[in-house]
Parts: sequence; C-alpha cells; structure tokens
Amino acid sequence: MDQTSKGIAYVSIWVVLWGTAASIADTLLLQRGAYEAGGAGQAITFSSYGIAAVVLAIRFAGRFLRSDS
Repeated sequence: MDQTSKGIAYVSIWVVLWGTAASIADTLLLQRGAYEAGGAGQAITFSSYGIAAVVLAIRFAGRFLRSDS
C-alpha cells in the first residue's frame, strides 16, 4: 500500500473511532439526563473526544505510517 493510501485509511479509521466513541458517550449522557440534545454539553462531548482522537492519532502515527522500504 502506498503512503497516500495508508494516510487516507489511517485518518478514516480515526474518524470512525472518534465518531463511534463520542456517539456512545453522548447516548449514555443523554439517557442519564446529563444534558439536553443540541446543547453545549453535546458540543463539549464531541469536541473533547475529537481532541483526544487527534492526540492519539498523532501519537500512534509513527507506528502505522512507516514507509515499507
């Protein structure tokens, strides 16, 4: 797999992981009444999970995006 394809796949996987994790947390928080749908709490939840995903993606990038040669 060439570097461009690896990069696209890597970012895509992190976007899916971020969306899945944030959605699960959001669902639990909404069910428990921690905040209302469409409010600041929801934005904070998705933003904080997004920031965490970016930090982890950058941290692990070297392991997954090494060149094959």
